[in-house]
Amino acid sequence: MPMINSPVESLFGIIDETATLLKDELACSYLEAVAETGENLFQGDVLQEEVSELTKKRLNKKYDEVNFSQLENENIRKAFQFAILKGMKENVQPNHQMTPDSLGLFISYLVNKFTAGMNKLTVLDPAIGTGNLLTTVLNQMPGKETQSIGVEIDEVLIKLAYVGADLQKHPLQLFNQDSLEPLFIDPVDLVLCDLPIGYYPNDLRAQDYELKADEGHSYAHHLFIEQSLKHTKDGGYLFFIVPNGLFESPHSAQLQGYLKEKADIQGFLQLPLSLFKNKNSAKSILILQKKKEGIKPPKEVLLAQLPSLSNQRALQDILSKIDQWLVQNK
Repeated sequence: MPMINSPVESLFGIIDETATLLKDELACSYLEAVAETGENLFQGDVLQEEVSELTKKRLNKKYDEVNFSQLENENIRKAFQFAILKGMKENVQPNHQMTPDSLGLFISYLVNKFTAGMNKLTVLDPAIGTGNLLTTVLNQMPGKETQSIGVEIDEVLIKLAYVGADLQKHPLQLFNQDSLEPLFIDPVDLVLCDLPIGYYPNDLRAQDYELKADEGHSYAHHLFIEQSLKHTKDGGYLFFIVPNGLFESPHSAQLQGYLKEKADIQGFLQLPLSLFKNKNSAKSILILQKKKEGIKPPKEVLLAQLPSLSNQRALQDILSKIDQWLVQNK
């Protein structure tokens, strides 16, 4: 009896096969070919003029096998994600990394809890990458009307974000630029960001930020926090994936002083070490709410060390504690 592939496996197989054909025809990387084949799938035709007629026929035959009306958004996202991960393994670059699925789903849970009662949301990801974190969260809030904005300096990644959002029918406005340059966008209700960690090389641009370093390069992740708060509505929420030692670094006093003035820290949740290669790369979720007149800070900050996200019993205990905290503090 033949094996029946899951919808994710079937779609990934088509994306993979057609991307491989396009990679050879267009003499480009596999990752670039994934973006091209994704756009073809969305448009229902081969858009690349350089492709030979024979290959066009082969591609269209494969594209005809896909019926998006029968596919759930999460299946589309996962199949597209698997192809992107394959491309990233073939051509490793430091800025080509993806937020793990389990982490994206946990942040989705938190976002839904904190934005309960908000039926319309504008969302910003100032370091959108391939869009995987953003679309994971959007897929978990089907009852909300959302408009999203993403910023990304890498042209390949932003094209993947654009195609992925199109395939999942999420309205997304994209800016291909350095996120720390001026952003011409209206303030948003919600910010999501897996923060780029490290030093920001543009010292001249950093001078425009309160969190600039007195000497040498500034921390990019600090500047991203400031930029995000600048573009958040009063009372809006921000969810950042940050280094565990965010408040223990050489410039942490400066960051704490800035946050005390601009936002209320809602929570700091340490992620399980099993998600990371080593202790030094371990991260946490920082939850902020931008200050607004009439909104009081929480009685106590939500602090937790999360168990392995595959340990259902321990995770359920933590989720119960978070629910209890929300009742007492929101």
